[in-house]
Amino acid sequence: MLALGQAFTKPSTTKSVLQLLTTLVPLAAIVIASMVAFDLQPLLTVLGGGVAGLFLVRVFIIQHDCGHGSFFESRKANDLVGRLCSALTLIPYLYWRRQHALHHAGNGNLDRRGHGDIDVYTVKEYLALSKWERIRYRVYRNPIVFLLLGPFFLVLVVNRFAFDKEKSSVRERRSVLLTNLFLFPLYSAIAFAVGPLRFCSFLFPALFVAGAVGIWLFYIQHQFEHTYWKKKEEWDYVKAAMAGSSYYRLPRVLRWFSGDVGYHHIHHLIPHIPNYRLAACHESDPKFQEAYEVTLLSSFRTMFLNVWDEELERLISFRELRRRYGPSSS
Repeated sequence: MLALGQAFTKPSTTKSVLQLLTTLVPLAAIVIASMVAFDLQPLLTVLGGGVAGLFLVRVFIIQHDCGHGSFFESRKANDLVGRLCSALTLIPYLYWRRQHALHHAGNGNLDRRGHGDIDVYTVKEYLALSKWERIRYRVYRNPIVFLLLGPFFLVLVVNRFAFDKEKSSVRERRSVLLTNLFLFPLYSAIAFAVGPLRFCSFLFPALFVAGAVGIWLFYIQHQFEHTYWKKKEEWDYVKAAMAGSSYYRLPRVLRWFSGDVGYHHIHHLIPHIPNYRLAACHESDPKFQEAYEVTLLSSFRTMFLNVWDEELERLISFRELRRRYGPSSS
């Protein structure tokens, strides 16, 4: 399978540049229109920010591809565009790239959790937690919390500090600091120029929508019932990619905004495929179509799957946990 997918790894400069233009030009137009609309009706600026958030998701997909070295053939071009995108997504490019590489290396590996992914406990681990640790985990896994509060926590905390100093280089940690030092005066100057209320009426909705959509996509791509988790001695890279990453079948317009990230099994199998070639790779061979398929409707059922049951080899809800393991598991 790895060999079959290699034919799709070569980026097209034309397609990459076109994707940049069809993302950044409309985004700039939305920003300008939203700033002007504030004088007519502030709600239009808020709505404009929400639409801009969808375009920020697409900007992040470009940054994501640059981090994998798949958007351009030139590493310098990838790093330059990736850094420029980070000024819009507010996600430090180098530090995130390292975290994301660790996520790819440990996807589905129970002994390598905790890097760029959503925390998952096994039943045994959950039952060993104290009462307050269980409450914390239940709150963390609550969809209202991670979809409503998660976006701002992601922007204001996760992406503003380097938490794993022992596993990141000085250069990567410096990128977090430099990103903050660059963004604070930049965004402060813009706020001063257009007015703080006007600016915040646009920025906060944009960041919220982008963050919520990003968290949701990332959640769906790995947190489905029959996903893949194994101890390191049993872990297999290809199986982790194909069984531990879903094929999220989305409507065409959402595929466009999300840069076909729904073909996540293909991406995890061969990360160097540009986002605009993922669909073609998926359709090229029946073997690529064996991944677990999630639809827009069925994806909402995954919100209440919380704990990995190693005996059943599937994610279960807190309700099923209580039913199977008794009241003491609450």
